Amino acid sequence: MSSLQSKQEVVQEVHGVANGAHSLVLSEYHGLTVAQITSLRNAARSANVDIRVVKNTLARLALKDTQFEDAIPSLVGPIIMAFSMSEEDPVAGARVIHNFLKEKANEKLVVKAIAHDGEVHEGSALKAIASLPTKEEAISMFLAVLKAPVQKLAATLASVRDKKEAEAA
Repeated sequence: MSSLQSKQEVVQEVHGVANGAHSLVLSEYHGLTVAQITSLRNAARSANVDIRVVKNTLARLALKDTQFEDAIPSLVGPIIMAFSMSEEDPVAGARVIHNFLKEKANEKLVVKAIAHDGEVHEGSALKAIASLPTKEEAISMFLAVLKAPVQKLAATLASVRDKKEAEAA
């Protein structure tokens, strides 16, 4: 297999991953050890996040004509691409990177950009995006908001009933 063929396969593979992903985190990994990157990959794998390290020229070609095309200008330096593949947790990549950065030894990882919902955010938005709820958590929060007024009405009616029963006794 020629070098050109292998590069084309890499571009097609990353393009396919990008088309199936819900968000993308681009991070510069300069200064991380192999053990640290392996640790990041393991955490990502368990969270259904696809981690890719690809030459920037190939990454630019792969991200072209995808929802992450606006993130192409952020491909500068040695970049790790973290694609969130789960529909249940569309910002899993941001969450994995955020958790990875909590360890002081991993602070050399610098988040360049986060692409989510057709928008590209600066790396400084990592904490805010990582704290977004999963689909299940969002549904739970919504149902709690819907349930609260009904609970208050039921409690009010019960207190009125109890008061009338006390007066009758």
